[in-house]
Amino acid sequence: MLNQNKVKNFLDRTIDALLPLAAVPFALLFGAVLLIIFKVNPLEAYQSLIQGAFGDKTGITQTLVKATPLLLVGLGVAIAFRGGIINIGGEGQIIVGALAATAFSINFPQLPRWFLLPLTILMGTLAGAVWGGIPGTLKARLGVNEILSTVMMNAIALQLANYLLRGPMIDPAEIEAGTRIAQSALLPKAVWLDKLVPKTLLHSGAILAVVLAVVVYIFLWRTSIGYRIRAVGLNPNASRYAGIPVKLYQMLALTLGGAFAGTAGAIEVIGVQHRMMEGLSSGYGFAGIVAALFGKLHPLGAIPASIFFGGLMEGGNKMQRAMQVPSALIDTLLGLIVLFVVSAEIWSRYRARRRQMNG
Repeated sequence: MLNQNKVKNFLDRTIDALLPLAAVPFALLFGAVLLIIFKVNPLEAYQSLIQGAFGDKTGITQTLVKATPLLLVGLGVAIAFRGGIINIGGEGQIIVGALAATAFSINFPQLPRWFLLPLTILMGTLAGAVWGGIPGTLKARLGVNEILSTVMMNAIALQLANYLLRGPMIDPAEIEAGTRIAQSALLPKAVWLDKLVPKTLLHSGAILAVVLAVVVYIFLWRTSIGYRIRAVGLNPNASRYAGIPVKLYQMLALTLGGAFAGTAGAIEVIGVQHRMMEGLSSGYGFAGIVAALFGKLHPLGAIPASIFFGGLMEGGNKMQRAMQVPSALIDTLLGLIVLFVVSAEIWSRYRARRRQMNG
């Protein structure tokens, strides 16, 4: 009987782990229906998607470039969700992180690289932490719903970026030329991240993201603070009874989530763009949530999940060009995958509750 229970538990855990993977072919099947409606061959379209993401050096490196901010945002999402907090503010946290990194590096270009580069990343991290800490404090002190507050912080960050990039932070060369494009001056080369593969955009920030994933795993599962964050997320009432300050750890979880998204913004601006501009985030704040869910909210699981969704984003661009389909169709396809992955996560939690009720 004991062996049967072990086998049953093993099968249940395996099914729960595979549910997000099973969601992808269902989403692609629905996407195929949409492609047929647009008179596009689904097999050719998906072939171009895979080819664009993993078919050559350019596709692979671009996939990894896109996976880097997804992984960093996903790590922050995993911490927040493990603490029972839903962080929808990744977009805003990326923006303020990139703004802070840009402003600091441009104003202190005389500093040596070994000092300027880590400080630039740190400024982005701190800015994201502040942007996440504000809704975290509102949640802890006033009971404000963190979904609403983080979404509103996204809008504020976007408007702040619009103001700064058209005013105090605009590139002086744009003013002289009379074009007034909303972008900052070029960052000093001292903060540009090294390229891992010559003549590509793949930078050393990808390695940093993987290292941080390991750090977050150790933090959540091998430290007392991480244990308390997970305990608060699993059962806040029991945690409160055990003497854990629930509100403090909820605020900490959201602050850390913002810190990682801010780091993603800093890495993106110094690793890829080399200047702050509109549209820098490219939706990483929302896609990072799905990558975290796809990775079962585990820091190490977020690594392959981020590469997968980075491939979808890069391959989607190739599919759009090759098959001449509207960009809205690509967004719809990615949205379907998001919908099915989230549905799989909900179903997985439902199965877990049923198992607990059945003893």
